[in-house]
Amino acid sequence: MVMQLQWRAYRFVLQPPMLTASGPWSERCGWLLRLDDPQSGRLCWGEAAPGPAEHALCAAALSALPSELSAGELNDQLSTLPGPVAFAIGLALAELEGLEGDGWLPAPASAVLLPAGGDAIPALQQSLRRHEGNASAFVAKWKVGVLDCERELHVLEQLLEQLPLGAQLRLDANGGWDRVTAGRWAMRLQQEPKLQWLEQPLPPRDHAGLLALAKRLPVALDESLRDAAGVPVGWPGWLVHKPALEGDPRPLLQQLQIGAPRRMVSTALETGVGARAVAHLAALASRGPTPCAAGLAPGWGASGDLASPNPLLVWEAAGR
Repeated sequence: MVMQLQWRAYRFVLQPPMLTASGPWSERCGWLLRLDDPQSGRLCWGEAAPGPAEHALCAAALSALPSELSAGELNDQLSTLPGPVAFAIGLALAELEGLEGDGWLPAPASAVLLPAGGDAIPALQQSLRRHEGNASAFVAKWKVGVLDCERELHVLEQLLEQLPLGAQLRLDANGGWDRVTAGRWAMRLQQEPKLQWLEQPLPPRDHAGLLALAKRLPVALDESLRDAAGVPVGWPGWLVHKPALEGDPRPLLQQLQIGAPRRMVSTALETGVGARAVAHLAALASRGPTPCAAGLAPGWGASGDLASPNPLLVWEAAGR
């Protein structure tokens, strides 16, 4: 049975801009997918939410896709498509197959995403006030590799001083450090009880460096999951999944349903369409054998109807 595909572009501004080791990110652009299955009469939804570097590649892939395809033809296309486009189609097909089961699971508890640089200090103080009375379950994530090493290490000390006992800090370098820089941070942090992990401290291709760091302190991998170099063989640490960037979400869904350990699900700052699915996957991970706070970046990303869990409202908002 042939299904109809409709795509609609969206755009929103990130307030404040997100600073990472790769540079500032101030605008979010992507596409919503509306999949019409005449046989069941269902509308199913997906979202392609690429980062800036993949936007042109995804636009070209979308322009080459027919507007009518069967489910089998769509599945055959997935391996040839950029990850964000494959996620959109795979998500719509997963919904058609009953991804949500008895209903979409609500978002689990999430780490707080702090702004990069020195702005992290007042943001942490404000977040701790909101979580007063539950500070022992508090997890914060801070993106590093934005300032020079000495300045960031100085901010790190202030953040660790502010964090109460039992609270934890994740540091995300987005693959932007070299071994010397990573080694300096490891010297400071390898006995630090408030560190939850270093996230992608080195480029994905540096398997030896990543494995060596993982012997000294907790390390999680993010970009490695989407890089041709892949995850180092025998990787002992956590894997941070950004489903919206990784392609068809159904394999990850199956892994989480059977209880794969040391998996954390993170947002790519999607609209409500993608966020609904990411929250569902994050909730499954939180029910697994190694639960931890998800990476849903509360307070960042889309707002208004673009952030709605109702896909029709998101679709209409994207067309305004």
